[in-house]
Amino acid sequence: MARVIWTEQALDDLDTICQFIARDAPRYAELFAARVFRATERLEQFPRSSRAVPELGRPEIREVIVHGYRIIYRLFPDEVAILTVHHGARLLEDVERL
Repeated sequence: MARVIWTEQALDDLDTICQFIARDAPRYAELFAARVFRATERLEQFPRSSRAVPELGRPEIREVIVHGYRIIYRLFPDEVAILTVHHGARLLEDVERL
């Protein structure tokens, strides 16, 4: 069983996304955040269940897709680190930091 941790960057990303959604639909922002957290909970039991990020070609960097957003995480022996929450239509920037 892997422990799932969230980096400050990932939490900031999710907060920014939810603030944007909440301008028009506060309830949907709450539901979106809940879905993101639920999607990452399964990584405790199945950390390799998602695909590797295609443009990186590194098997330890993977992603879960939730409503067009990429939840990008890194595998460690006993831990899954959520690195960023990124809109799927945008290019990944700062790839080296992943």
